[in-house]
Amino acid sequence: MSRGPGLVRPRRLRSSAPVRRLVAETRLHPAELVLPLFVVEGAEQVRPIGSMPGVVQHTRDSLRAAALEAARAGVGGVMLFGVPARKDETGSGACDPEGVLSVAVRDVVAEVGHDLVVMADLCLDEFTDHGHCGVLDAAGRVDNDATLAHYARMAVVLAEAGAAMVGPSGMMDGQVRAVRTALDDAGHHDVAVLAYAAKYASAFYGPFREAVDSSLTGDRATYQQDPANGEEALREVALDVAEGADLVMVKPATAYLDLVRRVSETVSVPVAAYQVSGEYAMIEAAAANGWIDRDRAILESLTCIRRAGAGVILTYWAGEVARWLRAV
Repeated sequence: MSRGPGLVRPRRLRSSAPVRRLVAETRLHPAELVLPLFVVEGAEQVRPIGSMPGVVQHTRDSLRAAALEAARAGVGGVMLFGVPARKDETGSGACDPEGVLSVAVRDVVAEVGHDLVVMADLCLDEFTDHGHCGVLDAAGRVDNDATLAHYARMAVVLAEAGAAMVGPSGMMDGQVRAVRTALDDAGHHDVAVLAYAAKYASAFYGPFREAVDSSLTGDRATYQQDPANGEEALREVALDVAEGADLVMVKPATAYLDLVRRVSETVSVPVAAYQVSGEYAMIEAAAANGWIDRDRAILESLTCIRRAGAGVILTYWAGEVARWLRAV
């Protein structure tokens, strides 16, 4: 008498670490990780960011050292944010070829430009005295179309500084087209655009405000996306791809894994996700209190973002995790 296959036992493929490693469906690689870095104009010493343990505001020298360390760890790229000494209502420092961000790009490109992708955040919020991502009209509202002109100038300045990729992050309508057109008109056809395509008005950005010395009062709900909306994100992503985005990003990551999945199934360009400051801070705080296993929580969170469909992950743990992965 023939016997059937018996009880199906999926647990056989979880029986040991080598077996689990052999059949793992999702793998992290250092080259998929991007490290955000902050540099402060005129800073003479590194400044710890209280709400983001282990993350600092860099000097020019420490920025170069951090970028070199990231390159040696095998990280895929760095995303640079500049904190100027002076802000004004139009964020003029963002378009200054000798401004903090342009100088930082040149420094890092000279240090590691052949070893990883040097990216620069393209937005005005760090440079405006009101903290918004664009210039304001007479009524105090963000003027979308006037802001695009600033983004276009900023894109060319960053490209001329040597950035391989720029990340328009202000969620202005038409920002990708404005940036792509400006880059192409200036002959920077090889500079890629990483579009912050689905960026939500999230509560998880709090520690980032400390990292960039934000001057923001109020919120950005009139131009960043409502957390309740998912279809809108797909529409935003489609617009950015049509306007010439080379990659698209979902931000934040962990609370929006459904959108990471849906976007990755919709577009043919690479999809990035940004594990933002609040996500970082929550894990660090819980670990510091002994409530969770820090290293396991970090790897689990990143693996889940990768499993959802992100091929590129911006994370403040990029260097540390890259070293872990290379040691395995």
